[in-house]
Amino acid sequence: MTDQPTLRLYGFWRSMATYRVRVALALKGLEAEEIALDLLAGDQFDPGFLALNPEGAVPALVVDGQPALTQSMAILEYLEERFREPPLLPADLRARARVRSLSALVVADTHPLIVPRVRAYLAKAGLDAAAVNAWSAHWIGRGLTALETRLAADPATGAFCHGEMVTFADLCLASLAVPARTLGVELSPYPTVARITAACEDMDAFAKAHPLRQLGAPAQAH
Repeated sequence: MTDQPTLRLYGFWRSMATYRVRVALALKGLEAEEIALDLLAGDQFDPGFLALNPEGAVPALVVDGQPALTQSMAILEYLEERFREPPLLPADLRARARVRSLSALVVADTHPLIVPRVRAYLAKAGLDAAAVNAWSAHWIGRGLTALETRLAADPATGAFCHGEMVTFADLCLASLAVPARTLGVELSPYPTVARITAACEDMDAFAKAHPLRQLGAPAQAH
């Protein structure tokens, strides 16, 4: 890598969004120092971190000491434009739109409904832990159903979400599998999703970036 910047990634071990960025960095051969925050302990509200990202959310990526990049998809787009190889978007315009659309099913339509701050708000509003988990499982199931329907019906789907190359969509899909398993949402009713998830998780970049292999994760087998 001839253009290796100094990268500092602020994340949380179980963060779906941080997982996506970790995988992209690994696939592109980029090394980053990761600063582990504990969102459950409130580290994201530390004044030092809020100075980096006033939203108080992860991931945040600092490149060469410049102001932090935030929002996982914006970070992925930055990495893709600056570090072209290997590409995580197809060359064809319509194909890129398809990949971004599949990605949005996770990052726009599903993930925002299950993030820690939403779960905390539901608990504050009076829902018990079982009800909060049921809420999250419901929306994960809705997202998986939409992904399965789209992927299974489209001949553009291959070994991965789009043909034989790993794209943004695969990073997003694999990230959704993590809370699905945690909440007991089986992938077996979604065979295309399950197949692609397994193909991703067989790759070193996904395996090393997996939340359960990060600092702070519980000591359990992946």
